Amino acid sequence: MVLDIIQNANDIKKLDEEQLRELSDEIRRFLIGKISRTGGHLASNLGVVELTMALHLTMDFPEDKLIWDVGHQSYTHKLLTGRRDGFDGLRKYGGMSGFPKRKESACDAFDTGHSSTSISAGLGYVAARELTGGHYSVVSVIGDGSLTGGMAYEALNNASRLKSNFTIVLNDNNMSISENVGGMSRYLNALRTAEAYTEIKKGVEDTLKKIPRRGERIVSQIRRTKSGIKQLFVPGMFFEEMGITYLGPVDGHDIRKLVRVLNEAKRVDHAVLVHVITKKGKGYAPAEENPARFHGTGPFDVETGEPLDKNTADSYTQVFSKVLVDIAKKDEKVAAITAAMADGTGLAPFRKYFPRRFFDVGIAEEHAMTFAAGLAAGGMKPVFAVYSSFLQRAYDQTLHDVCLQNLPVVIAVDRAGLVGNDGETHQGVFDLSFLSTIPNLTVVSPKNRWEMADMLRFAVDFPYPIAIRYPRGSAYEGMRDFRAPVEYAKSEVLYREEEIAVIFVGHMAETADQVRRKLKEEGYRCTLVNARFVKPLDTGLLTELAQDHRLFVTIEENVVAGGFGEQVLEFVSRQGLGVRVCINGIPDDYVEHGNVDILRRELGLEPGTILERVTSAYAALTEEKREER
Repeated sequence: MVLDIIQNANDIKKLDEEQLRELSDEIRRFLIGKISRTGGHLASNLGVVELTMALHLTMDFPEDKLIWDVGHQSYTHKLLTGRRDGFDGLRKYGGMSGFPKRKESACDAFDTGHSSTSISAGLGYVAARELTGGHYSVVSVIGDGSLTGGMAYEALNNASRLKSNFTIVLNDNNMSISENVGGMSRYLNALRTAEAYTEIKKGVEDTLKKIPRRGERIVSQIRRTKSGIKQLFVPGMFFEEMGITYLGPVDGHDIRKLVRVLNEAKRVDHAVLVHVITKKGKGYAPAEENPARFHGTGPFDVETGEPLDKNTADSYTQVFSKVLVDIAKKDEKVAAITAAMADGTGLAPFRKYFPRRFFDVGIAEEHAMTFAAGLAAGGMKPVFAVYSSFLQRAYDQTLHDVCLQNLPVVIAVDRAGLVGNDGETHQGVFDLSFLSTIPNLTVVSPKNRWEMADMLRFAVDFPYPIAIRYPRGSAYEGMRDFRAPVEYAKSEVLYREEEIAVIFVGHMAETADQVRRKLKEEGYRCTLVNARFVKPLDTGLLTELAQDHRLFVTIEENVVAGGFGEQVLEFVSRQGLGVRVCINGIPDDYVEHGNVDILRRELGLEPGTILERVTSAYAALTEEKREER
């Protein structure tokens, strides 16, 4: 196998043209085989095999800096930098990350996981290079979907002022996760089909080259001018007007053409954008036909492309999807918003039933939130469905545009808590902390599928800003008999005793119930409370429980800092209630990739560890009381 030759970075340069063709096929077979067993991002990686190879043929690692936007398409890069053996542990706890990681390899120049960031990071590297007298190349790869994000334009605006080389590779596959939308997508579509322009450009070049003795020099001089030949015929070109040289479009699966244009880009003494056309999922028919399904996939059957996990239980996302459609059928003011994640957030059925009330704004969470505020101000009931880790990007808009005006926007916070194998950049473990700092915002979290439905109905009719937080994965079907109506700022008492009160947030219901059962088995008296409302706290219940409880135990899948437990502790302390608070949450750190059950065990969020913490805290209380006597 040609792949066997690739043991370290830059080994690809040992190969001849025939071996390079064989290598691209071998890489695709390797990725399909490995990802079919481990799960991961398949379609995006199959689409950039030749592009990655060409980048490695024209760059020197780790000296040169290659920055991947989002980073889920970096598998071939990892292969070509000597990490082949790591694929057996891809995205597993303690194994290789599915995203670029500087701590994993010196060839990974920048940690990425969210979109529209690579140009900004690349510009930072270029500035550092100039300030330190470096001579390395900097290349940022950004997908066309990421160009729907405003941060990319902020970076392009700054890139236009560069006086030294910086290459931006636009990987254009007409897909982000969902199909691209908006003006930039239409603009790139026009460029892709501008065959007449490409033919004119080639014809002019060929004609000029035929001029005796001076033809080649004329062509070379024109290439070095600010605008280039294309500007003579396409004067309104977007990137050129910004002062960024545009090269392309070029076939992203033709290594020879890619190498030629990338080498040409390196000779430009300012920012240059190379427009590369690729096919997402290339080389594997199921992924070509359904790239969205194979964007992030679990283990699957290679022959059929069908997933191996046949779990048919509804996820929280599916419950949200079905209930929202049902609500919208009865209320024409309900509208739904997504930031390029219609399928992932469960809004695809809403789009089918209510296309006029469905809005996909592209990868632009900041815009989505303020757009929702405008909809609400105009009398609609907007529901913005967004992953917890991506909601982080819209904090200011939530605070300033939605909550400052107390507008009735529903923020459906999907993938809250530990999401598992995507790792640090995707774990949704900060939302309770940052949302709880915002005045006027109500924050709720359901314990099971039935409460998810009830809370969503409550949220849509709520006349003020509200966030409903729920996790990835199957909706919990326990505690079905506990379905008290959702009442503003009121918790739900599931079991009432005394001494110890276990208070949980949302999907930690099963864990909390297991802790209660274990405490009962050991002879403790225990109350179990479903918090329901993280903000505002049910201070009335906390005050009441303090009369005959000595220990409050809080359980949440959120960082401890600023989370639910700390809010309970602050209230108990401020009111002088005389109750000890035992907080169970995620330490003040980023959580790496791995199976959620393994991560909970490592973080001390599984029933056995919590039980030990609770009994130890209770024993300390008993000892203190004995000493007081």
